[in-house]
Amino acid sequence: MTTRQQTEEASFEGLVVGVDIGGTNLRVALANKAGTIVGRWSYSTVGIRDPQEIVRMTCKGVEALLSANASSHGDLVAIGAGAPGITDTDHGKVLATSYLMGWKNIPLRDLLEAELGVPAFVDNDVNMAAFGEHSAGSARGVDNFVFLAIGTGVGAGIILNGEPFRGEGWIAGEIGYMLVPGTSVGLVEAGEPGALEAIVGGEGIRSHWQGVWSEGSTELTKDATATQIFDEALAGNPLAHAVLGLASRTLAYAIYNISLVLNCPLFVLGGNVGLHPALVDATRVILKGRNARVQSRLVPSSLGVEAQLYGAVFQAIAIAGKPNPGR
Repeated sequence: MTTRQQTEEASFEGLVVGVDIGGTNLRVALANKAGTIVGRWSYSTVGIRDPQEIVRMTCKGVEALLSANASSHGDLVAIGAGAPGITDTDHGKVLATSYLMGWKNIPLRDLLEAELGVPAFVDNDVNMAAFGEHSAGSARGVDNFVFLAIGTGVGAGIILNGEPFRGEGWIAGEIGYMLVPGTSVGLVEAGEPGALEAIVGGEGIRSHWQGVWSEGSTELTKDATATQIFDEALAGNPLAHAVLGLASRTLAYAIYNISLVLNCPLFVLGGNVGLHPALVDATRVILKGRNARVQSRLVPSSLGVEAQLYGAVFQAIAIAGKPNPGR
């Protein structure tokens, strides 16, 4: 039985919580057993590094949402949480984060269960987003697809046979380090962006723009963001269009290579950069030009920034009322 089937057959009374732990914001959602979100709460995490503090803030959000929903702690049956970084889902540990508070080997599941007294499930945030799209978004009903999160950096959540695929060391989907034509093949230092990320990620696009920008060639400033550059490309600026062209071509190569290995029929683009229509459309055009035996569809996320929260909610539903193996 797939996780999706388990989710659909989950039988419990009560409410679940989904949590998205970000580098600047903590978001908490309260939902019923059908996956309908009935309340949202957020809190700034800027300057907060202590995982215990994140757990305390999560509990504060949960209590606020329960109160606003005229519910009590006794109505809560499970919690799912996504964190940016390599996450061991078997043991509920965040092994390492690239930019969030420097966490290493944090037993987040145990901390949440100790504070809330209900089963918890912890995973990488991009995997959570992929599960959210599978459960309630653009990939609903599709059991083999790849979710591509393109924001400041680049990551992938892989769903195979209806289940998240995380790899032997929990690092499946770290495609930011992929080597494709036109990218650097030099060794990457710890904490530095990978080759693909340096071209397709928001910071990579911004860096490229700064390298080609010249006064009088555009009304945009040298410090423009990736989405602003893409807006300028749509407006017809040649310089911005060239930057978009490099990003979309490199992304298309990566998608093409992944499709050859996994033979997935669908790729879902998410993240504030990945959702930009200019990038979606330009990448589609390049992919259609490849003579692949099976053409993978490329679609934008229908959940947007909510994908992680929905994934956490539906993972919480999947474990609600079930035994806690290995705990």
